Amino acid sequence: MNKLKYKILLVDDDTNLLELLSIRLIAAGYETTIAKSAEEAINYLDLTRPQLVISDVQMSGMDGIALFEYIHRIIPTLPVIILTAYGSIPDAVAAVQRGVFGYLTKPYDSKNLLTQVSLALNLASAATPETKKTKTPWWREGIITQSAAMEDLLTKAELVAKGDASVLLYGESGVGKELFARAIHNASSRVDNPFVGLNCGAIPEQLLESELFGHVKGAFTGAVKSHNGLFQLAEGGTLFLDEIGDMPLLLQVKLLRALQERQIRPVGSAQTIPINVKIISATHRNLKIEIDAGNFREDLYYRLHVVALTIPTLTERREDIPLLANHFLQFFSEKYEKDINGFSPEAMQVLLSATWPGNVRQLMNAVEQCVVLSTAPLVSPTLIYDAMHQEEIQLTSFEDARKSFERDYLVRLLKITAGNVTQAARIAKRNRTEFYKLLQRHQLDFSIFKQT
Repeated sequence: MNKLKYKILLVDDDTNLLELLSIRLIAAGYETTIAKSAEEAINYLDLTRPQLVISDVQMSGMDGIALFEYIHRIIPTLPVIILTAYGSIPDAVAAVQRGVFGYLTKPYDSKNLLTQVSLALNLASAATPETKKTKTPWWREGIITQSAAMEDLLTKAELVAKGDASVLLYGESGVGKELFARAIHNASSRVDNPFVGLNCGAIPEQLLESELFGHVKGAFTGAVKSHNGLFQLAEGGTLFLDEIGDMPLLLQVKLLRALQERQIRPVGSAQTIPINVKIISATHRNLKIEIDAGNFREDLYYRLHVVALTIPTLTERREDIPLLANHFLQFFSEKYEKDINGFSPEAMQVLLSATWPGNVRQLMNAVEQCVVLSTAPLVSPTLIYDAMHQEEIQLTSFEDARKSFERDYLVRLLKITAGNVTQAARIAKRNRTEFYKLLQRHQLDFSIFKQT
């Protein structure tokens, strides 16, 4: 095991103990990060993810148990070891029963410390050597991220890939739901079998049943030969049902029956066919609301909703924007044989501050347009604005904005008064001398406003 790949977060308000722990773990080959309070540890977790947390129980402010409960709520796959004094061992045992990986008594035994750490890192799936190599694991190579939230999601994806439980992916249009579904398939034991996808909202209702379950020759007008449905094509592999919330109610009934009975009946056939597929579905809709509105069956919802994963929007993972933008830039530069080196600092700032309602897909399309239209080695902010179909609105400094307003105000006054400085100064509630100085500052000649 290459321990250098494992990062451990140490949390304690005792600086001396933190240093001793850190020295011991670094000597054993681990990387450590120190937090002097639970609150500081939470800030660290918002930026990146360690593979293990070791925290003292008694700390000022939020204590170690509260920190564990926070971690367990937002990152349930991250193991936590707590440090406790001898007098509070019963509390430590109770914490283990609630999900803490283990506990160490102070003063801790070095051998016991390293044993606990090694067990936690080996048994926790988030820290297996296979998933923490320097090179991105092949099954998730298409997902470009440095977001802690995305890394948590990918850890869960790898866990769910190990079984056949149905997965429901939530996320707005353009976040990459199909890419995520493929990653789950690639991480599963079904990887050598087909991955088949279907957009349930893109096929007319009268054809959707045949597309899913197949049909026999003569089943309906135009069925000149038998046709295998997507369940059959995905046999042994994964069937991805995108936009499942758009599936008609009649088809929902038939899909539910197929999932319950693990068999299908092609349209026009009296014979059933056994199926062996993993179901991953996705939607941008709130299915609970659709159920209440009578648009989605509750029993099908629970059949599909065994494990639910929500993919964050691009604005929720802004730290990924530079990575994604440069990846797309390199890809499209090669595709269109353009020599483009990157984005200007101003252009990157525009990318980082945009709202991106279309998420990663919109970013990709914007970068492609920039590459196609660029005639310079750096992408300019103007190209970004054009690609996003927005007007270019550049915020100036306060001083420049004030000068611009002041000049426009003076011009309006001179137009209103036809160049009469005395009248203009009276409207502005300034004396003539001050008003002349304002005109000189902005290089305005009042005479050109006089009516002839």
